[in-house]
Amino acid sequence: MKKRLGLIYGGKSAEHEVSLSTARAVTQAVDFDRFEVIPVYITYDGEWRKGQSLERPIENIEDLRLKGDGTHKPDSIHDFLNGSSGALDVVFPLLHGTNGEDGTVQGLLEVMNLPYVGNGVLASSAGMDKVVMKQLFAQAGLSQVAYVHFIRSEWNANSAQLIEQMEKELEYPMFVKPANLGSSVGISKAVDEKSLTKAIELALKFDRRIIVEQGITAREIEMGVMGNDHPKCSVAGEIKPVTEFYDYEAKYSDGNTVLVIPAKVPEEVRKKMVEMSIKAYKVLDCSGLVRSDFFVGANDEVLINEVNTMPGFTPTSMFPLLWQKTGVTYPELIDELIELALERHAEKQQIQYTMD
Repeated sequence: MKKRLGLIYGGKSAEHEVSLSTARAVTQAVDFDRFEVIPVYITYDGEWRKGQSLERPIENIEDLRLKGDGTHKPDSIHDFLNGSSGALDVVFPLLHGTNGEDGTVQGLLEVMNLPYVGNGVLASSAGMDKVVMKQLFAQAGLSQVAYVHFIRSEWNANSAQLIEQMEKELEYPMFVKPANLGSSVGISKAVDEKSLTKAIELALKFDRRIIVEQGITAREIEMGVMGNDHPKCSVAGEIKPVTEFYDYEAKYSDGNTVLVIPAKVPEEVRKKMVEMSIKAYKVLDCSGLVRSDFFVGANDEVLINEVNTMPGFTPTSMFPLLWQKTGVTYPELIDELIELALERHAEKQQIQYTMD
């Protein structure tokens, strides 16, 4: 019998549109002979809408925005996801950013005891918050760029003092980021005090917590990681954006960014990235998949930038391309991630919850 696969996408997130692109791509690659695919759309306002089983891949992205008449509200979220037509066998959360990639939906699926693709609550939440992630990486001895972080209320009360701290601990250029977003949303390069202030004000529109990192001259190299207790790495890939840095437009709009896969790096650098990727994966207790992002300096110094616990997942995104060049096609990648989800769920069922 076919397994019932629930695709959750959209979300109350600045990365809503990215999620829709991912969902369309997955419907075009999933094996409909093996899976009954159930779409679950979360609107910008956070409303959950469940559609009928898909009979074919989705071509028009607007068809993924399931229409809600507002007349039916499920008695419970359990009823909504499982319902009278049968329980889902596995869920694939295709959510990017806050309210989805950050452990919130993962926590819901854990409480419902549903198998799901990707990282659990801890890895998702720690991986989403760049400050927490970097603090854990530092504890593990992983080399990274210098940074300063603060929250909105601190900025409102002491902006001059914070700028003084940043200019003392870091040098221009600096990169200003919301701590809890991906896809380069809200990220700016600051080259002086004026642009630093402007960049922080922009980032604060997307998050209450801000991280300011030291800008460096380095190559941007990424590596895919996949697995549960025994993760494996893909080949490395290099990003060469035409713009000053790999911003949202470079990733999803302008089409001018060059991806070099496999990246041309010395074998010792590749081995170092594999070692650091696996260490970061285990430090965050990751499962399923992540993309590890690195800076490689002129002297081949390797610094870990971050890991992305739900990387871009269209066929032209870096993570699937890395695995394609490693010998895993896009449909095979989806199948393997689903199997990893079922494996992890089965392993969790061994946990005892009583004192008997």
